[in-house]
Amino acid sequence: MLPKFLIRSVVAIVVIGLNFMTFTLPAQADSVDLYLRRYLQVTEPVPIEMNQQGETRLFSPESLHEGKELFKQNCLNCHVGGATLPYPVVSLSLEALRGATPPRNNIESLVAYMRSPMSYDGSEDIYWCREVPETWLPTDQVENMAAFIIRAAQKAPGWGTKDFKG
Repeated sequence: MLPKFLIRSVVAIVVIGLNFMTFTLPAQADSVDLYLRRYLQVTEPVPIEMNQQGETRLFSPESLHEGKELFKQNCLNCHVGGATLPYPVVSLSLEALRGATPPRNNIESLVAYMRSPMSYDGSEDIYWCREVPETWLPTDQVENMAAFIIRAAQKAPGWGTKDFKG
Protein backbone atom coordinates (compact mmCIF):
# COMPACT_ATOMS: atom_id res chain seq x y z
CA MET A 1 0.00 0.00 0.00
CA LEU A 2 1.25 3.47 -0.90
CA PRO A 3 1.67 6.08 1.80
CA LYS A 4 -1.18 8.60 2.04
CA PHE A 5 1.08 11.59 1.30
CA LEU A 6 2.17 9.97 -1.97
CA ILE A 7 -1.43 9.29 -3.03
CA ARG A 8 -2.42 12.86 -2.11
CA SER A 9 0.55 14.23 -4.06
CA VAL A 10 -0.36 12.26 -7.17
CA VAL A 11 -4.02 13.32 -6.91
CA ALA A 12 -2.98 16.96 -6.42
CA ILE A 13 -0.71 16.83 -9.48
CA VAL A 14 -3.47 15.30 -11.61
CA VAL A 15 -6.04 17.88 -10.43
CA ILE A 16 -3.65 20.78 -11.02
CA GLY A 17 -2.75 19.35 -14.42
CA LEU A 18 -6.42 19.04 -15.43
CA ASN A 19 -7.13 22.60 -14.25
CA PHE A 20 -4.13 23.89 -16.17
CA MET A 21 -5.28 22.13 -19.34
CA THR A 22 -8.81 23.49 -18.94
CA PHE A 23 -7.61 27.07 -18.60
CA THR A 24 -5.10 26.91 -21.43
CA LEU A 25 -7.30 25.37 -24.10
CA PRO A 26 -7.88 28.01 -26.81
CA ALA A 27 -11.35 29.34 -27.44
CA GLN A 28 -12.76 28.79 -30.94
CA ALA A 29 -11.93 32.35 -32.06
CA ASP A 30 -8.38 31.88 -30.76
CA SER A 31 -7.86 29.04 -33.22
CA VAL A 32 -7.82 31.62 -36.02
CA ASP A 33 -4.32 32.71 -37.03
CA LEU A 34 -3.30 35.72 -34.92
CA TYR A 35 -2.38 37.87 -37.95
CA LEU A 36 -5.73 37.14 -39.60
CA ARG A 37 -7.62 37.90 -36.41
CA ARG A 38 -5.73 41.01 -35.37
CA TYR A 39 -4.90 42.74 -38.64
CA LEU A 40 -7.37 41.34 -41.17
CA GLN A 41 -10.29 41.16 -38.69
CA VAL A 42 -11.10 37.58 -39.63
CA THR A 43 -12.82 35.41 -37.03
CA GLU A 44 -15.47 33.91 -39.31
CA PRO A 45 -15.99 33.63 -43.08
CA VAL A 46 -15.67 37.00 -44.85
CA PRO A 47 -17.03 38.06 -48.24
CA ILE A 48 -14.45 38.84 -50.92
CA GLU A 49 -15.37 40.25 -54.32
CA MET A 50 -15.11 37.56 -56.98
CA ASN A 51 -15.49 39.59 -60.17
CA GLN A 52 -16.06 43.03 -61.65
CA GLN A 53 -19.84 42.53 -61.37
CA GLY A 54 -19.44 42.68 -57.59
CA GLU A 55 -20.42 39.08 -56.84
CA THR A 56 -18.85 37.87 -53.62
CA ARG A 57 -17.90 34.56 -52.07
CA LEU A 58 -17.27 33.77 -48.42
CA PHE A 59 -13.71 32.79 -47.55
CA SER A 60 -13.25 30.96 -44.26
CA PRO A 61 -10.46 31.72 -41.80
CA GLU A 62 -8.91 28.40 -42.84
CA SER A 63 -8.97 29.37 -46.53
CA LEU A 64 -7.41 32.75 -45.76
CA HIS A 65 -4.80 31.06 -43.57
CA GLU A 66 -3.93 28.74 -46.46
CA GLY A 67 -3.72 31.80 -48.74
CA LYS A 68 -1.44 33.54 -46.26
CA GLU A 69 0.85 30.50 -46.07
CA LEU A 70 0.96 30.19 -49.88
CA PHE A 71 1.76 33.92 -50.12
CA LYS A 72 4.52 33.48 -47.53
CA GLN A 73 6.01 30.52 -49.41
CA ASN A 74 5.77 31.92 -52.92
CA CYS A 75 5.45 35.71 -52.94
CA LEU A 76 6.99 37.12 -49.78
CA ASN A 77 10.50 37.50 -51.23
CA CYS A 78 9.25 40.25 -53.55
CA HIS A 79 6.09 41.42 -51.74
CA VAL A 80 7.04 42.08 -48.12
CA GLY A 81 4.11 43.83 -46.43
CA GLY A 82 2.33 44.27 -49.75
CA ALA A 83 5.23 46.20 -51.31
CA THR A 84 6.59 45.21 -54.71
CA LEU A 85 10.37 45.17 -54.37
CA PRO A 86 11.21 44.63 -58.08
CA TYR A 87 8.90 47.52 -59.08
CA PRO A 88 8.33 49.71 -56.00
CA VAL A 89 6.01 52.23 -57.68
CA VAL A 90 3.26 49.55 -57.84
CA SER A 91 2.36 47.82 -54.59
CA LEU A 92 -0.38 45.41 -53.55
CA SER A 93 -2.40 48.19 -51.93
CA LEU A 94 -6.10 48.24 -52.72
CA GLU A 95 -5.65 51.50 -54.62
CA ALA A 96 -2.88 50.00 -56.78
CA LEU A 97 -4.85 46.78 -57.39
CA ARG A 98 -7.87 48.87 -58.50
CA GLY A 99 -5.72 51.06 -60.73
CA ALA A 100 -4.21 48.24 -62.79
CA THR A 101 -5.40 47.45 -66.31
CA PRO A 102 -7.46 45.39 -65.97
CA PRO A 103 -8.17 46.07 -62.26
CA ARG A 104 -6.84 43.34 -59.96
CA ASN A 105 -8.99 44.01 -56.92
CA ASN A 106 -11.20 40.92 -57.21
CA ILE A 107 -10.47 37.19 -57.12
CA GLU A 108 -11.00 36.42 -60.82
CA SER A 109 -8.80 39.24 -62.09
CA LEU A 110 -6.05 38.61 -59.55
CA VAL A 111 -6.05 34.88 -60.35
CA ALA A 112 -5.89 35.72 -64.08
CA TYR A 113 -2.90 37.97 -63.34
CA MET A 114 -1.16 35.21 -61.36
CA ARG A 115 -1.77 32.73 -64.17
CA SER A 116 -0.36 35.14 -66.77
CA PRO A 117 1.43 38.18 -65.27
CA MET A 118 1.08 41.39 -67.27
CA SER A 119 2.53 44.86 -66.84
CA TYR A 120 0.54 47.28 -64.68
CA ASP A 121 -1.02 48.87 -67.77
CA GLY A 122 -1.80 45.42 -69.25
CA SER A 123 0.24 46.07 -72.38
CA GLU A 124 2.82 43.26 -72.13
CA ASP A 125 3.86 40.10 -70.33
CA ILE A 126 6.21 40.57 -67.40
CA TYR A 127 8.77 38.13 -66.12
CA TRP A 128 9.72 39.42 -62.69
CA CYS A 129 6.48 38.07 -61.21
CA ARG A 130 6.12 34.28 -61.18
CA GLU A 131 3.57 32.68 -63.43
CA VAL A 132 1.41 30.30 -61.39
CA PRO A 133 0.17 27.53 -63.72
CA GLU A 134 -2.59 25.09 -62.75
CA THR A 135 0.05 22.35 -62.67
CA TRP A 136 1.79 24.18 -59.82
CA LEU A 137 -1.17 25.41 -57.76
CA PRO A 138 -4.80 24.43 -58.38
CA THR A 139 -7.44 27.14 -58.74
CA ASP A 140 -8.82 26.84 -55.20
CA GLN A 141 -5.36 27.48 -53.72
CA VAL A 142 -4.67 30.43 -56.02
CA GLU A 143 -8.11 31.84 -55.12
CA ASN A 144 -7.25 31.51 -51.41
CA MET A 145 -3.98 33.33 -52.00
CA ALA A 146 -5.78 36.06 -53.95
CA ALA A 147 -8.38 36.33 -51.17
CA PHE A 148 -5.59 36.78 -48.61
CA ILE A 149 -3.97 39.53 -50.72
CA ILE A 150 -7.27 41.37 -51.22
CA ARG A 151 -8.27 41.09 -47.56
CA ALA A 152 -4.82 42.32 -46.50
CA ALA A 153 -5.16 45.23 -48.94
CA GLN A 154 -8.56 46.05 -47.41
CA LYS A 155 -7.70 45.71 -43.73
CA ALA A 156 -4.00 45.40 -42.82
CA PRO A 157 -2.59 48.67 -41.48
CA GLY A 158 -0.10 50.01 -44.00
CA TRP A 159 -0.34 47.03 -46.40
CA GLY A 160 1.32 48.07 -49.63
CA THR A 161 2.64 51.30 -48.14
CA LYS A 162 5.86 52.34 -46.46
CA ASP A 163 3.88 52.48 -43.18
CA PHE A 164 3.24 48.71 -43.05
CA LYS A 165 3.16 47.37 -39.49
CA GLY A 166 3.25 43.59 -39.83
